[in-house]
Amino acid sequence: MKPICALLLFCSAVAAQPRTEPLWSGLAPGALGDEDRDKPDLTFYPVPGSSASGTSVIVCPGGGYGALAMDHEGKQVAEFLNKLGISAFVLKYRLGPRYHHPAPLMDAQRAIRIVRSRAKELGLASDRIGIWGFSAGGHLASTTATHFDAGTADAPDPIERVSSRPDFAILAYPVITFTEEAYVHKGSRRNLLGDNPDPKLVELLSNEKQVTAQTPPTFLFHTDGDTGVPAENSVLFYLALRKAKVPAEMHIYEKGKHGVGLAQADPILSSWPGRLTDWFRTRGLLPAH
Repeated sequence: MKPICALLLFCSAVAAQPRTEPLWSGLAPGALGDEDRDKPDLTFYPVPGSSASGTSVIVCPGGGYGALAMDHEGKQVAEFLNKLGISAFVLKYRLGPRYHHPAPLMDAQRAIRIVRSRAKELGLASDRIGIWGFSAGGHLASTTATHFDAGTADAPDPIERVSSRPDFAILAYPVITFTEEAYVHKGSRRNLLGDNPDPKLVELLSNEKQVTAQTPPTFLFHTDGDTGVPAENSVLFYLALRKAKVPAEMHIYEKGKHGVGLAQADPILSSWPGRLTDWFRTRGLLPAH
């Protein structure tokens, strides 16, 4: 099958205008129909000219694996990244209850492979491709950061030949655990895995249990006041990163509800993107100035 030729149009984007293209040129693997909900896609927010840093981030909005908060956890995030000189790709992934695992993970992995396979053409660094997820999108991002492969060398589709490992991860009030019942976001687990999932699958996708030394450096943000997805989700993942000696930074603010996005209207919480920007510089993802 011919690669996604339409994505080559990204390369000719002179102005910073977002473009949306499908992840697959035909039906996505495991597609249950040919409607919009069956067609995962990627919207590219480019950084024009000399202001581009070469770093890029795939953004996974939240919504409990049943919806997508495409504005405050998608478009606004892409615009924030663009201001820093970071190219952004907002992912529309497949959702439950129509789709269960592994469809969302396949979509996220495909997005990383697309960006990496086109990095040179897009003026991006192939080793500075991150993933940023919010809430259930944070679960997807943490799944992508702990379940990846080097690609299939003999795949007919050249996009499938490259690695799906993100180079860094950003997890904002993420769903992480599916096994620690006191902290589980049950709606996300149900939408992703169904009503009676195999316990082994529940364990596999309880991502604090899947961290290894190969998990990429990770930044975590949460609030102590989050009653939707308790902060213990971030804490569990952070402790697993520490144990595996993976570079990690975590910020837990005392006050703040679930789903704040960049919290631009909150005089306190709105400082968290600044902490993330510092982390980008610490990691060499942005110039240190």
